[in-house]
Amino acid sequence: MLFDLLQVLIYVVVLIVLAVPVGRYIAKVFSREKTFFDPLFTPIEKVFYKIARINPNKEMTWKEYAFSLTIFNVCGIVLLYILQRLQGILPLNPQHLKAVRPDLAFNTAISFVTNTNWQSYIGEKQLSYFTQMVGLTVQNFLSAGTGMAVALALVRGFIRRETQYVGNFWVDLIRTVLWVLLPLSFVLAIVLASQGVIQNFSPYLRITTLEGKTQILPMGPVASQEAIKLLGTNGGGFFGANSAHPFENPSPITNFIEMLAIQIIPAAMPIAFGRFVKDKKEGIVLLSVMLGLFILNTSIIYLSEYYGNPIISQLGISKPTAMEGKEVRFGIGGSALFTSVTTAVASGAVNNMHDSLTPLAGMIALLQMMLGEVIFGGIGVGLCGMLIFAIFTVFIIGLMIGRTPEYLGKKIEAKEIKMATLAVIIPSIAILLGSALSVSIKEGLTSISNPGPHGLTEILYAFSSASGNNGSAFAGLKANTVYYNILLGIAMLIGRFGTIIPSLAIAGSLASKKKIPVSAGTFQSATPIFGVLLGLVILIVGGLTFFPALALGPVLEHLLMLLHKLS
Repeated sequence: MLFDLLQVLIYVVVLIVLAVPVGRYIAKVFSREKTFFDPLFTPIEKVFYKIARINPNKEMTWKEYAFSLTIFNVCGIVLLYILQRLQGILPLNPQHLKAVRPDLAFNTAISFVTNTNWQSYIGEKQLSYFTQMVGLTVQNFLSAGTGMAVALALVRGFIRRETQYVGNFWVDLIRTVLWVLLPLSFVLAIVLASQGVIQNFSPYLRITTLEGKTQILPMGPVASQEAIKLLGTNGGGFFGANSAHPFENPSPITNFIEMLAIQIIPAAMPIAFGRFVKDKKEGIVLLSVMLGLFILNTSIIYLSEYYGNPIISQLGISKPTAMEGKEVRFGIGGSALFTSVTTAVASGAVNNMHDSLTPLAGMIALLQMMLGEVIFGGIGVGLCGMLIFAIFTVFIIGLMIGRTPEYLGKKIEAKEIKMATLAVIIPSIAILLGSALSVSIKEGLTSISNPGPHGLTEILYAFSSASGNNGSAFAGLKANTVYYNILLGIAMLIGRFGTIIPSLAIAGSLASKKKIPVSAGTFQSATPIFGVLLGLVILIVGGLTFFPALALGPVLEHLLMLLHKLS
């Protein structure tokens, strides 16, 4: 246990140390300050503008921004769908894999364009190198860039005054990909390859094992896709086993590096936010809330997994009793920390079987997604989620002290509260209605592998992962059916755009307002008190929304486990 706790402590310290310079760099990129990469990427940026006939100096209203973003993503879905359907006749397909089934292609296209990366398929058996690289890897960059662009637009809403413009979507997207994601992915891919993650275009290898049997070893350009999968908080693994596969995640060292890669940009965004608003303390407060909730949830997951299942203990198996579903090379500590990292962030990368988690650990992983993934959250949209809850917090404080709420010098009025409410309610509705429908009809129930409260948890997890654009799975639910492929695809769209559009509307509304000078009645948001209140609001909203569903699923299963009952 001591080693595991030390690992968590070192992880948090290293994360903070790395997040500070990355956050400063992001702020410099989008404040148009000089950076090391300007001589390399500025000419490339101009080429893109010229080919696409984009005027980088022409800014957009929030509606124009939202329209451009939506059309771009719809085109991405269509192109990725067509690519999968034509896979059989396209190059870089040494295994001669056939076209992807229509419902699965629909689900996968939406999944990668919305930054969800939910996988109902087995990568090495159903997708060619060409589809993985040209289709999925490209969307890993573009979907992450889209999330960052939304965050930048919302930040501009706070720092601009009396204007209708929130930036240019195309500029934000291109600069995110060129200046942020590409350099970091290049470095990470080299590091991962040096640690044993494979990177090649070889046909699959047929080898003879020590037992004299034949085994097929899948190959492919894994390190490059792994890098952007992690940095872009995408999560879609090259292989079906995802980050539990030794070709994706060979050792405890790569496990540590991959966890850092998942959280580095989300953790850096509050630092960048503090520099954007010219008050570093504002960013520190947001980062502190994220870290506080993350450490709390990680502790619960770890302790629950460490003490394991008493039913297994009865069988005479000594501690640790919770290694079922985990890789020996990572152990309980590395698996529990990875579980918390990937569900706190909108990343579907997993290094263990979440279906094997104890009920309490599974509930915390589930709750982190249900909260809107504001505990770091996805690249860009995680900061948006935290700012939306900050708006709720100042609104509640305003009601308590009897004055108009304000945040960072902007009045928070009815329009902002309505949009913030929509951003929280829409994904929640998708989770609860999708789950309710699935436990009510045959098409939903036939995919459950474990009846009872665990089966309900499997369904709740699937819709929470889809609506929260996370992408991880309990793996006990047989989701590769026409019903789940279509319904989860729709949930991904609702969760993605149900958050993005209200965030952009808030940005437009705030940008048009004057900045209010600080007065004696202003509640200071750059304080520990505000951070505590913000954390409580996040937990209370999540608790009130999802407690009944969690009580019927993981909570009930945990109580049954304590009674040494399976159902």
